Amino acid sequence: MHNTVKNLLDIDNNIKVHLKKLNINSKPKIIAVSKTFKIDKILPLIEYGHIDFGENKVQEAIEKWTDIKKTKTQIKLHMIGKLQTNKVKYAVRIFDYIHSVDSAKLAKKIADEQNKINKKIKVFLQINIGDEDQKSGINKAEANQLVTYCKEIGLDLIGLMCIPPANIDPNNYFEEMNRLNKSFGFEDLSMGMSSDYLIAAKHFSTYLRVGSSIFGFRN
Repeated sequence: MHNTVKNLLDIDNNIKVHLKKLNINSKPKIIAVSKTFKIDKILPLIEYGHIDFGENKVQEAIEKWTDIKKTKTQIKLHMIGKLQTNKVKYAVRIFDYIHSVDSAKLAKKIADEQNKINKKIKVFLQINIGDEDQKSGINKAEANQLVTYCKEIGLDLIGLMCIPPANIDPNNYFEEMNRLNKSFGFEDLSMGMSSDYLIAAKHFSTYLRVGSSIFGFRN
């Protein structure tokens, strides 16, 4: 068994054990964050049957995934990085999910471009849960307005996403995100990475974005 598959299975088992102790029956999906890794490192996971993968650059995603997605149509590709409006028309062609919508301008561009090719992208609204100047995402107070706008323009908005502040216990941030997500009636929630995926799972994240714990550290 390839080490990436073993790592994925270990993570999956860790989540199962953790959630069983907490009497939580739902289990999140794991997005294998394959950004910067070459396709030969990713293929064992594809062959094993894993379908959710994350990239943060549009051009890299196009180069790596265009041919594979033609033959492996079940694969779901997630845009997890900041998306520039000038890259949206390319992004909607290759990605199935966009986790980083953080403005009305970006939302409108996605809606316009997906309508041109008759494709419905699932999107998350990125919340800057720690109010950090260096991070993307909208302030919690602005969420209601942008959620309403996204629905008005026909986006398939399925939930919220966050990256909590580094080196601080994320429990409170994840708890707050879960509350905010529920207040909008969303069922999906994108939070949790290699360092905190078990904590995110405890707070009902439905998509965990795990990279280094599966593929190893990036150069």
